[in-house]
Amino acid sequence: MIWSVKAGSLTIRGVSVGGVYTSLYVPELGVMFDVGASPRSFAGAGALLLSHGHPDHAGALPAFLGIRALHGKTSALRVYLPAEIVAPLQASLAAQKPMVRYGLEIDPVPMEPGDVVPFKGDLSVRAFKTFHPVPSLGYELSRRVLKLKPEHAHLRGPEIALRRRAGEPLFDEIMRREVAYVTDTLIRVVHTEPELLSARVLILECTFLDDRKSLAATHAGCHIHLDELLEIADRITCEHLVLMHFSQLYRPPEVVEILRRRLPPELMTRVVPFVPEAAEWPG
Repeated sequence: MIWSVKAGSLTIRGVSVGGVYTSLYVPELGVMFDVGASPRSFAGAGALLLSHGHPDHAGALPAFLGIRALHGKTSALRVYLPAEIVAPLQASLAAQKPMVRYGLEIDPVPMEPGDVVPFKGDLSVRAFKTFHPVPSLGYELSRRVLKLKPEHAHLRGPEIALRRRAGEPLFDEIMRREVAYVTDTLIRVVHTEPELLSARVLILECTFLDDRKSLAATHAGCHIHLDELLEIADRITCEHLVLMHFSQLYRPPEVVEILRRRLPPELMTRVVPFVPEAAEWPG
């Protein structure tokens, strides 16, 4: 059911079909994005970043908690989610608990747009507003790294090491955007959060690809059309652009063909279509 792609050093595994189910897992970071499906191989995820509460993105959470229990995971799953949906999500889980024999507890981390909280190690997670008819967020995982100050760029390795041991401040601490996850939103998000376009890996929905769905209809559902990405193609500087959440209007091979035909060649070299190798969508 699931498939996998590479985006630089990261592996993105899972499933994403617009309006049906979206659930992604990046094992190198131990993070899961949305839970519209509950693959057993995701049980090792240390945290879930939940974009919104629609069933195709959140509906498989009870089943996933059961899979974690089968795998001996006793701690509550940490779930980063829009603050407005913490109470209804927990109420939904509580209502289902009498029907199961395993715990449905989660460790919620309520997020508001602009919040930045520690994730693990030198990683932090930032939430930003996305544009959907229900409370929704996108997420950016950034890593704290040291960058040699420009005035010291001429120094060789041994001298840098010597000066560091002497306590000389040679580096600036910066936050490097490792991966951003943006789904179920209007294109407006790249205008309110332009830095997303320079993340090392940008995972972005692109639900519709041609005139089988008009821009007006795309906007009515609060999704992104390929036409809109073409308008900003020269601003997309990320190392890898993972496009996903494609509509069932398109078969997987057709998605790849349309992207190759319509995207500028330079951008296409950085695009990773998140589609299965099969001729049809799973399920």
